[in-house]
Amino acid sequence: MTAPLERLKKRADFLAAAKGLACARGAVLAQVRDRNDGTAAIRVGFTATRRIGGAVVRNRAKRRLRAAARLTMPGLARAGCDYVLIARSGVATRAWPRLLDDVKSALIRLAADLGGPQSVAQPNSSLGAASAPVPDP
Repeated sequence: MTAPLERLKKRADFLAAAKGLACARGAVLAQVRDRNDGTAAIRVGFTATRRIGGAVVRNRAKRRLRAAARLTMPGLARAGCDYVLIARSGVATRAWPRLLDDVKSALIRLAADLGGPQSVAQPNSSLGAASAPVPDP
């Protein structure tokens, strides 16, 4: 049984997810944050900036992302996590199979980064990824 999908609606939740891991694939940028609150619900939010177009284009992009999330998230998203899918340029006109593939590959990558004990992914940072100090031999 898969965890239920819920919507992110509060700005604070979007900002918290932005501090987690991110993965850009094609026309989608996916962000994830593990809530660590013990609930199994998968929460997902959608956003599109003015950079991709006017209101009509942004709304179309978000509708397409919502539909893609309904199809892909139940099998690929991790329970207890918040996801934000951000529309990038071309998401409103991208071929449907390619958009689904973009979302799937981003979710697979984020799941690997979240779950693997040898994960090398760094959280989002406006300063870029910091390198770890090299130990002396």
